[in-house]
Amino acid sequence: MHRARLLRSTPFRLALTFGLLFILAFLVAGLITYQMLKRELAHALDASVRETYSVVSSTYFSDDLEDLVAAVNTYSRRNSSEDQIFLLLDNKGERIAGNVQALDARDGLSTVVAADLGLKGDDRIRIQAGSVGDNRLIVGQSYAETDDFEHIALMSFTWASGVIVALAFGGGALLAGRAQRRLDGIEKTMIEVSGGNLSGRLPLSGNGDDIDVVSTHMNRALDRLSALVEGMRQVSADIAHDLKTPLNRLKMIIEQAMQQSERGEDVHEFLLDARTESDRINATFEALLRISQIEAGARKTRFRPIDMMAVMVAVAEIYRDVAEDNGQSLSFQPQSPAPCLVNGDRELLTQLFVNLVENAITHCPPGTDITMSLAATDHHVVTAVADNGPGIPVDERDLVFRRLYRLDKSRTTPGSGLGLSLVKAIADLHAAAITLEDLRPGLAVELRFPMDTTISTA
Repeated sequence: MHRARLLRSTPFRLALTFGLLFILAFLVAGLITYQMLKRELAHALDASVRETYSVVSSTYFSDDLEDLVAAVNTYSRRNSSEDQIFLLLDNKGERIAGNVQALDARDGLSTVVAADLGLKGDDRIRIQAGSVGDNRLIVGQSYAETDDFEHIALMSFTWASGVIVALAFGGGALLAGRAQRRLDGIEKTMIEVSGGNLSGRLPLSGNGDDIDVVSTHMNRALDRLSALVEGMRQVSADIAHDLKTPLNRLKMIIEQAMQQSERGEDVHEFLLDARTESDRINATFEALLRISQIEAGARKTRFRPIDMMAVMVAVAEIYRDVAEDNGQSLSFQPQSPAPCLVNGDRELLTQLFVNLVENAITHCPPGTDITMSLAATDHHVVTAVADNGPGIPVDERDLVFRRLYRLDKSRTTPGSGLGLSLVKAIADLHAAAITLEDLRPGLAVELRFPMDTTISTA
């Protein structure tokens, strides 16, 4: 991945934005913490100076200055590092005891520099001044220890800020690079798909994040697109193959009619045959067009709650006599007395069961028992059309739903090979799962429709 492209990428910009916001939040929080620490250290220093002043001044009794002088000198000798100052002045401002020169300071707490006390350096000193009898007592403590602690805290905060900045930008760049690589994979796949390679699929990381969710849906869309394109390719090949024979037959009929006409003979029979052949070809194309319309979802606007019981009863009553005329039996065995509601198109659902029953009647021998069944579960309406005929070979069950596909043993019977294709299209439109089950002997076509919980029925 080129660096310039990474810098322009959306993941990097998002990572940079969140990194800057995180750093800003850290700096604001750190500044507030530092100021609070600085204030607490100042309060602690003031408390220490007041406490020392109180201890020293407590050694004074009325007209007894010796204990106070001794205390001041003792504290002065113990402070060799000059981080504390002690000074006792008489009423004329002359130094009586202490470790610094005379200083004129106001009562209470104040801050002076070392030079004001005759000390070296430019350290700041916090002092407490007040009167003790006729004398004046000044006690102070250097800011050196407080300043050192503040310096350590500031340096720690600075180093922590540096680490946070490095982690924010480094981690942001790492995460952005990872996200960009996944987006590059998506881009590469889509380029392949746009170039005609419909086998490409978006890579999945497996962690179930939002990119994985979007990629999964896009892969499903690509699966659907690939299936549709393959279906169109297969349909084109099947049309070219299966319609070649009837078109050649139609051509032969016309040529024979022309020859008869040239000899002055009657061509009426040939014209009837030509019309029959053209009607058969038109019916095939009309069925293909109907399947395409159903797959496009145009009929969903006519969906409403349908009672499957009523649909299957009507189909069974119509085709019971047809089956008997063919030496077969057709029965309907409902297993659920309650209305079995499905959100769908009554005409299409009727066509679905008509195709299944006609398929069983056409391709099963006399003596076959054909059974229609209906059952309801908590969430599905389960229907089936079963027979004890020859069934479908296992290796051809995935092929029978292809358009214009016909079993070898069925090529001598009338039909276009679109009956089960239409069944599959209608089932998909109604979100129904369709399965073929081997009954040994015979075949059962089961459909599981999502149950409609609507109260009203059509």
